[in-house]
Amino acid sequence: MGNFIKKEPKSFGYALEGILFAFKTQVNFRIQFFVGCAASILAYIFGFSKFEWLILLLSISLVLFAELANTAVELLVDLATNEVHPKAKMVKDLSAGLVLLISVFVFVIGLMLFAPYVLMLI
Repeated sequence: MGNFIKKEPKSFGYALEGILFAFKTQVNFRIQFFVGCAASILAYIFGFSKFEWLILLLSISLVLFAELANTAVELLVDLATNEVHPKAKMVKDLSAGLVLLISVFVFVIGLMLFAPYVLMLI
């Protein structure tokens, strides 16, 4: 148990370093983070139910998780090869496609969550 307690703070620190790296270096991560914050503020203003909050927070998290994974894949591919290789490009494209696909679905989920509240204002 003592070994676990000694190692875990370092692990959390490394994880935070990774998130901060993505925030500092990845424009898309910052955009997605701030869009998620804006959506959360609107959800608070609209008085989302617990279920709506659950769906919203899971959706925001999924996009941010995907962007972190995409960044990791891109860095790993860059580390593996300096040359432009068709398979390296495909790996990067697949990783970016994953983020795009998730983002499109989350956008649709956002429309479904926010539309009823926005339509009540009209």
